[in-house]
Amino acid sequence: MISSNAPNPQESEKADLSGVRIIVIEDSWHIGTALKSQLRALGADVVGPVATTDEAERLIAEQTPAVAIVDFNLRGGELAHGLIDRLNDQGIRVIVISGYDVVPLAPGKAAAILQKPVVEAQLLAALRRATAQKTTQ
Repeated sequence: MISSNAPNPQESEKADLSGVRIIVIEDSWHIGTALKSQLRALGADVVGPVATTDEAERLIAEQTPAVAIVDFNLRGGELAHGLIDRLNDQGIRVIVISGYDVVPLAPGKAAAILQKPVVEAQLLAALRRATAQKTTQ
C-alpha cells in the first residue's frame, strides 16, 4: 500500500513524470492499482500492474519502459531475481519494493529498494534519481 504523504505544491512540480514510461510489477492488486493511479496523476505513462515475470516480459516486449517498479516477491512465491537481471540487461532502471526488511540483491541491481508500505516521498525521490540516471546514460 502507498503511504499517503501528499507532496506539497513545490514537490509536485518537481515530481512531474510526463513522458516517463513505467511498468508496475506487483502481485497485490491493491498496491499495484494504487501505484498506477499515483504515477498517472504525476503524468507518467504506466503499464501494468502485472503479477508475474511472464506477464511483465510480455508487456516489456510491447512497450519498453524507462523504469520498472518491481515487487521482489511475486505471485505464487516467484522471486524477481531473473526479471531484475533482464531489466538491467535492457537498460531499464529498477526500483524494488518489498514487505521484507532484507532483499537479497547484489549491489547495483536496483536504483532503489523501498520497503512497504511505500512512502510517496521516497518513491518520488527514487523515481527522480532513476529517471535522471536514465537520461544521463
